[in-house]
Amino acid sequence: MKSTSTTKMPDTSDDAPRLTQADFDRARLRVAGKDVSRAEWQSSVRARVGKQRINIMLDAPIVEHFKAMAGERGYQTIINDTLRRVIETGILEANLRRIIREELAHNS
Repeated sequence: MKSTSTTKMPDTSDDAPRLTQADFDRARLRVAGKDVSRAEWQSSVRARVGKQRINIMLDAPIVEHFKAMAGERGYQTIINDTLRRVIETGILEANLRRIIREELAHNS
């Protein structure tokens, strides 16, 4: 039987122009609908996502490794993501070990 559907797939090409540094320089920073300074905006973003500014010394090869991995993303974001995964993995491992011990004790 021949299909009679005439539905077209939407065009997924991106016609938006590339953003340049000049575009970002002209941007208005706003919090709760009010124009704010860059410092106020950054403070608001950090408060919202629970980030804290710290100073930390890392070995040069480690920083270079993460910068090479980063590409378009910020290398600090990748370091943060990596640390988060290490913490989550440790918690998962500890929970898994506890559950296995409990099950082994229960089945003995």
